[in-house]
Amino acid sequence: MSIRHVNPEGLLKFDQLTQVVVTDASRMAFIAGQSAMNERFELVGGDDCFAQSVQALRNLRTAVEAAGSSVDRVVSSTVYLKNLTPAVGEQFMRALGVALDGVPFPPHAFSMVGVQSLASPDILVEISAVAVVDA
Repeated sequence: MSIRHVNPEGLLKFDQLTQVVVTDASRMAFIAGQSAMNERFELVGGDDCFAQSVQALRNLRTAVEAAGSSVDRVVSSTVYLKNLTPAVGEQFMRALGVALDGVPFPPHAFSMVGVQSLASPDILVEISAVAVVDA
């Protein structure tokens, strides 16, 4: 099983993003939206988008690992950010750089979507993902 990251000429390039991911995997995990809520339904990070983003990415790691995969096998995600502005997007991008105990979340194909609200008025970020699962 292979995962190939492609950043074609003529498309935007930066460290946290891969424009195209190609895999020959036969097993995939589809991860529900992860927010900054912990297992006790407490919001981690208060009203800080950076802190919530870090926690949401950590929760995503937990979910991906529970599926029998790892974050380096995440091939795609959709990031929903409440009231998306350039500053909010920058906070999320900073979180990608340190989310895994100071280590960057691996590059993958993702879309960042601004929304008016999420499941709770205090949630600022939610991330759903697709990961390859080894056979």
